[in-house]
Amino acid sequence: MVDIKSLTKDLNRQTAKIRWQELEKFFAMGVLVRVAPSLDLVKVAAEFANDNKPQIEQWLTDGCVIKAQDQDAIRWQTDNTLFWAVVIDPWVLIQEAS
Repeated sequence: MVDIKSLTKDLNRQTAKIRWQELEKFFAMGVLVRVAPSLDLVKVAAEFANDNKPQIEQWLTDGCVIKAQDQDAIRWQTDNTLFWAVVIDPWVLIQEAS
């Protein structure tokens, strides 16, 4: 298990803003994961990187972390949504930028 503090610092540097058009291909591949605005994207990414299954399963159950759905894609396309994104191979974690 990697030290969460140093991992979080590294992931924060890898996080970037990106528009929907650049994310569409990842949606088509089924690897786009939507993170609720109530969660810290970088902390979620760190838990994915550390394979913290109990925490990830809890977020999935709560609906705070979920694979992007067709209705999401339609809205994001229409709105040309801007996101914060970070890659935790094979996943691309996204959160709408405010």
